[in-house]
Amino acid sequence: MIGKLNAKHHKDARRDKLLDAYFEGSQRLKHIGLAVPEELRIFELVANWPGMYVRELARRGKIKAIYRPGRNMRDPEMQQAFTANNLAAQVSLLTQEARIFGRAFAVVGTNDEDANRPLISVESAQQISVLVDRRRRRLAAGFRQFREDNGERVGTLLLPDKTIQVVAGRGGWVVDSVGSDDGRDEHNLGRVPMVMFLNRQRLGKWHGASEMTDLMGITDSCARTLTNMAIGVETHAVPPRWALGMSKGDFVDKDGKPLPVWQAYYTAIWATQKSPKDAAVGQFSATDLRNFHETVKLYAGLASSVTGLPFRYFGENTANPAAEGAIRADESRIVSNVEDFNTQVGVGLSWVMALYERFRTGEWPTPGDPISVQWRDPATPTKAEEADAIQKLNGGNPVLSREGSWDEMGWDEERKARERDYFEQESADSALDRFADRLRGGAGGDGNTAGSAASGN
Repeated sequence: MIGKLNAKHHKDARRDKLLDAYFEGSQRLKHIGLAVPEELRIFELVANWPGMYVRELARRGKIKAIYRPGRNMRDPEMQQAFTANNLAAQVSLLTQEARIFGRAFAVVGTNDEDANRPLISVESAQQISVLVDRRRRRLAAGFRQFREDNGERVGTLLLPDKTIQVVAGRGGWVVDSVGSDDGRDEHNLGRVPMVMFLNRQRLGKWHGASEMTDLMGITDSCARTLTNMAIGVETHAVPPRWALGMSKGDFVDKDGKPLPVWQAYYTAIWATQKSPKDAAVGQFSATDLRNFHETVKLYAGLASSVTGLPFRYFGENTANPAAEGAIRADESRIVSNVEDFNTQVGVGLSWVMALYERFRTGEWPTPGDPISVQWRDPATPTKAEEADAIQKLNGGNPVLSREGSWDEMGWDEERKARERDYFEQESADSALDRFADRLRGGAGGDGNTAGSAASGN
């Protein structure tokens, strides 16, 4: 089993390494087919559009809460699991990883320090390989491997009924047993305690595609243009010069000593012993780089068309910022992209939380009692437009309750709980109670006094 998984890992490693380089913007031009001489390597310039695109999508996929539909939204157990495993930050990393490599993984396991709080960890696609049982449409096995700081290769084999810790030796992989720990965890789940998340999944295929795929070729072409432009800028800054009727030894400094060739090229003042009638010195016209500018703008427009990112993300700025409604309309494609992906990730996270409950309670969640994910609005926040819409929905015949308005504003459960406490404190304020008693003609004064006070106010 490890042999099959290890072979799959090495098969994917080359492509994963290339995708990682594109995300970080560290791909070299020799990787994209442009042979740059060593002396011109300093002019290499790559616009990291793939990394910008993936980060923009990932930052919009923020999880707000995990809950069970039909129950109180403030499910304390789900909220504790969410907080204890730092899922607010981990889910963003998971979606980013899936966008880069086309796949990402979440693993659930026991917690030695707190048995009531199982561990949920997001794992790198570069470290995990899986086998899929296509007949049953589920994972058959998973293998996570990495190198320790001392260079030792260690791994974890995840199977439906057990998890085995292994280490690579000269004779191959062996069980990593230490003392009384035999390196095996017999959990008897019947399923691999891992969930795979795929980006751009297609029917009948159990591997995803990188979100950067459509953008990589455009980035390569733009990188060639930018590198040529950088070299052209140097030519434009120091236009080529020509000299007729003289040799290298004719160029001298103020003391009459010959100048080295490099200094002669970049020195602003040249001197020669030749007479004007025997020699001529001149300079070519400076080059015009506008053709490069237009070409880069063309590539930026193509990148905008395949990604759905507004053109302003690629450096096209206007004097006046767009209005709030125009911003939301301009971002409609990437908002729909994030919403569709969030739907898929939400299903995977519900499976993760089902595994969490199985580890915590020893029982699978009751069928028909699903676990759902609530996401933040992926659109660019426009507070004025949002507040105006909520106010209109609550005017006349209110459509939203107070807490419904909070949901529309994107508040999480902790923020809403804090506001509830504030409302309770205000309702319990003794000064307000005394004033209310006076208005009602209570113990604080007679009705006339209260009426006078009310009239005066």
